[in-house]
Amino acid sequence: MVSIYSQMLKKKYGGKLDAHADQYISYAVEGAAHMEQLITDLLTYTSLTSTPEGATVAVDANEALLCATSVLQTAIEESGTVITSRSLPRVWMQLVHLQQVFQNLLGNAIKYRKGKSPKIVIDAVWRANEWLFSVQDNGIGIDGQYANDIFGIFKRLHSAAEYPGTGMGLAICKRIIERYGGRIWVESQLGNGATFRFTVRDGRSNDRA
Repeated sequence: MVSIYSQMLKKKYGGKLDAHADQYISYAVEGAAHMEQLITDLLTYTSLTSTPEGATVAVDANEALLCATSVLQTAIEESGTVITSRSLPRVWMQLVHLQQVFQNLLGNAIKYRKGKSPKIVIDAVWRANEWLFSVQDNGIGIDGQYANDIFGIFKRLHSAAEYPGTGMGLAICKRIIERYGGRIWVESQLGNGATFRFTVRDGRSNDRA
């Protein structure tokens, strides 16, 4: 509601008052949009903890990736992002949850890019009775001392002015992956990109069960 009225205020009075008024209106619109996204992310995070598991079947990770890239299509095109993916396996989790993981990891790779088009490589290898996924980018990277901190709620290494967001994306990823008995981590060096890895149960064996 606040976001809607803020946008209406900007549409009706933007450019019709003085420069200070325009700036204040912009702050209101941006603040309302940020709060709306924060509430959405908090609800998503909470639902992953408090709601029943629900029906889970083996899903095609390629389909989940396609759904994620469709949502991010505008950002992908505007940034010139190139995404490369090998054929991905079927895994045991809900499609919407795997899509959320991909969407957050890809979104971060696009957001935290250096002064060049992002290149993202997605792969999965079979290891010790589970699938090990990797999402590798050529972005700004992460200082190793913060490799665990970034998965906490509201943990940000940069100000919202530099890189917009709520600081919830990776916390949501962690909650999703752990819900299915996997784990997620990052391997990175500052200035040299980052590789996020996560493990997921095999979907084929569960189909046969």
